[in-house]
Amino acid sequence: MTNVRRQCRLIYLVTVLMLPLAGVTVTAQSDADAQFSMPHTAWGHPDLQGTWTMETFTPLQRPEHLGDKAFYSEEELEELRELLTAEGVDPLAGNVLAIEDEQEREERLFQTNRDDTYVHYDNELWLRGNTPKGLSSNRTSLIVDPPNGQLPARTEEAAMGVATRREARTGREFDSLEMRPMQERCVVWSHEGPPMLPPPYNDLMHIMQTPDYVAFVPELRTNQPRLVPLDGGSHISSKIEQFSGDSRGRWEGDTLVVETTNFTDKTRFQGVATSAMHVEERFTRDGDGTIRYEFTVTDSDAWTAPWSVEVPMMMRDETMYEYACHEGNHDIGNVLLIYRNLEKQAAAEGR
Repeated sequence: MTNVRRQCRLIYLVTVLMLPLAGVTVTAQSDADAQFSMPHTAWGHPDLQGTWTMETFTPLQRPEHLGDKAFYSEEELEELRELLTAEGVDPLAGNVLAIEDEQEREERLFQTNRDDTYVHYDNELWLRGNTPKGLSSNRTSLIVDPPNGQLPARTEEAAMGVATRREARTGREFDSLEMRPMQERCVVWSHEGPPMLPPPYNDLMHIMQTPDYVAFVPELRTNQPRLVPLDGGSHISSKIEQFSGDSRGRWEGDTLVVETTNFTDKTRFQGVATSAMHVEERFTRDGDGTIRYEFTVTDSDAWTAPWSVEVPMMMRDETMYEYACHEGNHDIGNVLLIYRNLEKQAAAEGR
């Protein structure tokens, strides 16, 4: 069992998703220059089944100090991979590549540089897997369009909405459980999707297939596994909105294309998306143990243009475990209780 899995309490079970995993085994490549041969299921579809990870330190948006640099050189890539996979690196050092100063970057990256005010368990011990998180490609950002690697500008209406919601929360962040973030309340993780993004930890995802469905089962999730029908049917009524939307899939050659609509405004993907969001995902086996995962987000109520992401998915021979985060967990009550005690303390001190 890897260090990552020690934090999980129960063996992962998906008894309701006992989908057949029959498929054609990928033939090992004996020659480095041999062409990749697409594996297929017993019923003829490209085989996406297995346990995968999207883990990477590559940020969603390109760091400003990189300007128009879309790709690292091979030398830069090797240096960064050596740094990011070194012993003592904190896997939760998010967006560390946005730090231009190398010394400051290393201080943020290694836990030994933390002072006594940092109260947390040892991230390197509990969250580091057998294969340390590094960089899964030479791209400087997950966003590939717009070419600058940045999210498009928000619409004027969306920007005003963000400001209004922020103002409504200011000073009231601990008033009630409804004021706490969705992730803290175990309602929905922002990476769950669709579209899916690399989670901060517990980064495995199981994909299962039948002739009629594809199932996506992330380890770090609060929603039910996503079942994508392949029957070509239409989406559910637009009056029905869901945190994970309504997905419909189809095969275009060797690529699985999944279109999702019917989102709810409560999801607020990237803090701004609306119920009008439309997501197109594309899954293509492009190597013996890799999937090229691409998605395009279109929401004219939130952004002035669509935007697209590409994330490599890598196969892992590891076991998934139950995450067991649920709405109404004990922690949210403790969070509010602590703040009530802080308020009493401040009142007693005349602050």
